[in-house]
Amino acid sequence: MDNLITQWNRLFTPEGWRSETPLRDALVAPSGAVRALVLELRRPADWRTLSAVWAGVQADLGWPAPAIAVNGLDAYQLWISLSEPVASSQGHAMLEALRRRYLPEVERDRVGVWPGEGQAEASHLVTLPGEMTGSDRWSAFVAPDLAAVFGDEPALDLPPGRDAQAELLAQIRSVTLSDARRLLAPLSPAAEAPVSGAVSDHGVGNCASMASGQAHHDDPRSFLLSVMNDPSVAMALRIEAAKALLAVSP
Repeated sequence: MDNLITQWNRLFTPEGWRSETPLRDALVAPSGAVRALVLELRRPADWRTLSAVWAGVQADLGWPAPAIAVNGLDAYQLWISLSEPVASSQGHAMLEALRRRYLPEVERDRVGVWPGEGQAEASHLVTLPGEMTGSDRWSAFVAPDLAAVFGDEPALDLPPGRDAQAELLAQIRSVTLSDARRLLAPLSPAAEAPVSGAVSDHGVGNCASMASGQAHHDDPRSFLLSVMNDPSVAMALRIEAAKALLAVSP
């Protein structure tokens, strides 16, 4: 079993239900239980808006950062891993709570959630990572500091490497079930307010503004340079940008 499947099982496959390939067939246990929750924004794909959810669950709820994906077609996605499986109906309720909290003004038909209401079928999901969705277009998980680079074309031009995808997933941690279920408790008016973008004591607010792509960048190198030289970004994130820049520099 390769490392990508190992990481996929660690994060998204319900306990006692393992499948080597295809990965999407291992998302739902025979009982209908799921550990993966997927929230996507499409038509148009818009990382600036979805990044508020990515930053908000960390700053407001104390969750680990969700995995970020481009679906190779028309959407950015957040993949949330639960530490334990839940019924698909409960997973759907959690996603709807996230949508109402962080995306209340976004048209409902632009927001996709999986599992959907009343079902846990995985067949409609684009396989991640690395399904070819069109001519020279591929789905993939992507690093937070490069999410904004894709703009309104959420796809890779080349198939992603399995080792690189496994390394991205290795950095993701699961949300404990107790933390996840707090979403289903009644929220105070203050708690329902969308994240503002400058709310974290640990740089998450700065990361949200960075990831949202306030300035347009035509390539990863210019984006990383702007992050590295931005004094408003937390120093730890600027250091990570510098490391990433070394990796993509000629």
